[in-house]
Amino acid sequence: MKIGVVVLAAGKGARLRSDAPKALHTVAGRTLLGWTLDSIAPLGATATVAVVGDGAEAVTAALPDGVGHTIQDPLLGTGDAARLGLEHLPPDVDTVLIVPVDMPLLSSDTLRSVVDTHHRSGNVATLLVAAISDPTGYGRVLRDGDAVVGIIEEGDASDEQRTIDEINTSVYAFDRARLTTALASLENDNAQGEYYLTDVIHQFAAGDDPVGVVTTDEVEALGVNTLSQLAAAGASLRRRINKRLMDDGVAMVDPDRVYVDAGVTVAAGVRLYPDVYLQGETSVGAGAEVGPSVHVTDTSIGELATIRFAVIDRTVIGKGAIVGPFTHLRPGTDLGEGAKAGEFVGIKNSTIGKGSKVPHLSYVGDADIGEGSNIGAGTVTVNYDGFEKHRTKIGDRVRIGSDTMLIAPVEIGDDAFTGAGSVITEDVPPGALAIERSPQVEVPGYAERRKRRAAQDGDS
Repeated sequence: MKIGVVVLAAGKGARLRSDAPKALHTVAGRTLLGWTLDSIAPLGATATVAVVGDGAEAVTAALPDGVGHTIQDPLLGTGDAARLGLEHLPPDVDTVLIVPVDMPLLSSDTLRSVVDTHHRSGNVATLLVAAISDPTGYGRVLRDGDAVVGIIEEGDASDEQRTIDEINTSVYAFDRARLTTALASLENDNAQGEYYLTDVIHQFAAGDDPVGVVTTDEVEALGVNTLSQLAAAGASLRRRINKRLMDDGVAMVDPDRVYVDAGVTVAAGVRLYPDVYLQGETSVGAGAEVGPSVHVTDTSIGELATIRFAVIDRTVIGKGAIVGPFTHLRPGTDLGEGAKAGEFVGIKNSTIGKGSKVPHLSYVGDADIGEGSNIGAGTVTVNYDGFEKHRTKIGDRVRIGSDTMLIAPVEIGDDAFTGAGSVITEDVPPGALAIERSPQVEVPGYAERRKRRAAQDGDS
């Protein structure tokens, strides 16, 4: 037995109200195409071919190595797509599994059950079906007693047939030779003017070829054709992800308000608070506490780090570091072990050394800060001259006074100090104190003179 898989990924997804191909819509951090291919991978298929159509170039570019493709143009329905897919499977494939691209909740176990049932039964075809509470939009399974006699698409169904709640998921296992013959005789005499793969089932049943059935639940059967269905799939996938994480030792105060993408790794012992979004290739080390209200993308969070009320993108956060509240760490930030980026702090493309602190109301951009340094409140690395970005270098154990402007390029040596309110335009040697201030001027009696002037202006 050799299995070939055909992924039906040509649809436009017009009801998703998007110019993007249906296959590339994202849910829980992964495209519909990605979820489908992940569910197929454990089956050990001899070959997998995606039939692409709308946005073919973009969809093809998203295919991993080892997955073939063929283009359906024009889009003439699922029957035509299946025929194209079969033509691109190796000749030694004898069993064909057909899977739509829009079922992100479909599990590998269920697909395995379809294939195994098909082989054990010896049937010419096996369907994956489900009884669902709202079958609107799905093809209905027609039975004579227990026997499947056909599938009717909703657009062609009678009012009585539309009351049937058992739906076709569009997942099938077929004997390749019999499927090839059946596809060659399909006609497009239907409301859509398309070649329906479902008509093959009617052919088999009419010829007294028994069609097998595997039943799944309503959750796995969910197809994504609208934005509301995309959101529903996302909610179900998040529940799956969060349950797995909690089973593995990740604590969540309110799992319904924690959003973890499929590609994220979270170690045991992590605690996630409400309104946390972990996206992309993010990883969280053991003992870290994240949230509430934290949005993280493509970031490494070290063990025992604490992050609250923050937006973080493409950053490295070291062991035991503290971030927040109300902090923005932008791409290229490297926050060292035990370092701090505190309230109303923005950091971009900068390295903050071990134990260094940027505690309050500061912007650090294009800078390198050594170990054990402290950046006073209101400090800014003035990195842009209107044409180019320049770097600021701050050594170890430096004390930058509050409201210091560091005009890059500039270097502050180890153990140096800057006076509060200074505008530093030249390098500061190690151990030195740099102060740049205008002399304070006091004007005695100024308030009284203002009063008299205002009174005189009022009399005039």
